[in-house]
Amino acid sequence: MPQPRTVADAFLATVARQPDDVALTALPGGAGPDGDASWTWRDYADRAARVAGGLQRAGVAPGDRVLLLLPNRMAFHPADLGVLFAGATAISVYNSSSPEQLAYLAGHSRAVAVITQAGEFAQRVLAADLPSVTQVFVMDTDAEAGCADPRVVPWESVTAAEPADLTTAAGSIEPDSLLTVIYTSGTVGPPKGVMLDHRNVLAAAGVVGHFYGRDDDRGRRLVSYLPMAHIAERMVSHYIHVCRGSQVTPLADASRLAEALTAVRPSVLFGPPRVWEKLASGIQAAVAARGAEAEASFGDALRIGRAVQELRARGKEPAGELAEQWAFVDEVAFAPVRKAVGLDECEIAFSGAAPIPPEVIDFLRDIGLEMSEIYGMSESTGGMTWEPYRVKAGTVGTAYPGTEVALADDGEVLCRGPIVFRGYLDDPERTAETLDADGWLHSGDIGVFDDEGYLTIIDRKKELIITAGGKNVSPANVEAVLKTVPLVGQAMAVGDDRPYLVALLTLDPDVARARYGDRPLPDVATDPDVVAEVVSGVAKANERLSRVESVRRIALLGEEWLPDTDLLTPTMKLKRRGVLATYSDLIEEMYEGRGHEVAPPH
Repeated sequence: MPQPRTVADAFLATVARQPDDVALTALPGGAGPDGDASWTWRDYADRAARVAGGLQRAGVAPGDRVLLLLPNRMAFHPADLGVLFAGATAISVYNSSSPEQLAYLAGHSRAVAVITQAGEFAQRVLAADLPSVTQVFVMDTDAEAGCADPRVVPWESVTAAEPADLTTAAGSIEPDSLLTVIYTSGTVGPPKGVMLDHRNVLAAAGVVGHFYGRDDDRGRRLVSYLPMAHIAERMVSHYIHVCRGSQVTPLADASRLAEALTAVRPSVLFGPPRVWEKLASGIQAAVAARGAEAEASFGDALRIGRAVQELRARGKEPAGELAEQWAFVDEVAFAPVRKAVGLDECEIAFSGAAPIPPEVIDFLRDIGLEMSEIYGMSESTGGMTWEPYRVKAGTVGTAYPGTEVALADDGEVLCRGPIVFRGYLDDPERTAETLDADGWLHSGDIGVFDDEGYLTIIDRKKELIITAGGKNVSPANVEAVLKTVPLVGQAMAVGDDRPYLVALLTLDPDVARARYGDRPLPDVATDPDVVAEVVSGVAKANERLSRVESVRRIALLGEEWLPDTDLLTPTMKLKRRGVLATYSDLIEEMYEGRGHEVAPPH
């Protein structure tokens, strides 16, 4: 199969190969902005051509940049590709962006236009100070609605244009053309604009083909539910989808993910750790609710699953009695669970964006889900190490084929190869800090390789806790252990320049609901029996940590930390500065002797 020069060429090849296959479909039931729509690849190409033609007629020129402020909906995809075929660069931004943030992003990228939808999204765009933006293309509106502001252009007038010739348009796009800019979520400082070209994205898509062991993804189904501004979702359900021909169901409301999984039964599913933690804890809570006998029986089945997964991690398959036992427990215990949560047809499941507790991967693999962890960043087009089948929980796999991954003298993970970004948009100083003269991307993460080349990430260089005694502690490792306590949802360890560690813990709302019904979380968090159980669980967790890593006091919070807030990024990474600022008084109280004391490890 000839290799495409650009993402535009890859899209046209996919359309030619499977024009009548379904490319994009709405969640059954007509919910969301696209109703019950379903588009083939031919439909997709026609819509992209009309968008490209409409944007060109509206004055969008090659080299221009266009912001997309849209939820996960079918119309996002031809809008994004329409910008590409018009010769411009599409930049998706986080849907929660305030007018001030939109002003920064549009100003920094020098965007000439914004594509959004009517209602609150468009209102935020129009409230922003956007001197470079001359047109705001608004979906779900009409001509009258567009008269309120002279910049507003109804989307219908764009898509009604004479379609562009996609083949001709693709011929004018070069492999080193700027494909997109991924703005970092800004956990520290203002967002940086990660520049990716066609070579970057095609190299990353090619690696996926290597791991999947197939030339294309025909027949594979995906659910798109994370922000399209994030590199993971943009790659998995847009660019790789375009290159390999899967079927995508966009989900505008991520809280409906459980419903979407049972409706779509995805073949491939990516999610940040919290998605998998909630899945595992939900299954465990459901089993526990069936009684001690059922829980013990499920535990016996898990032990068989563990033996099978340990074999498969070495590239072997069970045989003899173990194979018979596995076939039985899978049919009786595990297959019904996978079917109940909508993952019975899932061929590949993987986590990324933040560390995931190894116990979660082990549990999900033990019940027969092909679960793994990928490692990368926007600057490496989403990944750099992965192993989806021969999995060692606690590691993030081995280096991508054709990519070098090494460690600096201080243990920092370095990456070099075609997936490495071009630099930060208009920011040579920060580019030089991250990308050295030899082409090595400096990740900012500390890692270690085992003798088979599997990488383990220890922590972010800048997030290491240095205690008052001068000891270095990885908060991510401590937090991963704390989150294995069944009732714990989120955890953040604190102890920089302090004599010992304390932790802020939230209750897992799904586990709490399974156990305590509709009791409010604040009420559950103050229940003496619940507090005692969590304290006991943390004490046991401390036994798995060194003395300096052990947590001496905890605060149990009766609230849930939500994504895309001051506490968590849209992909549920901790915003440490935000958490420290929000709970500063509570942290001080713990160091004054309040909170819940935890017995130190022996």
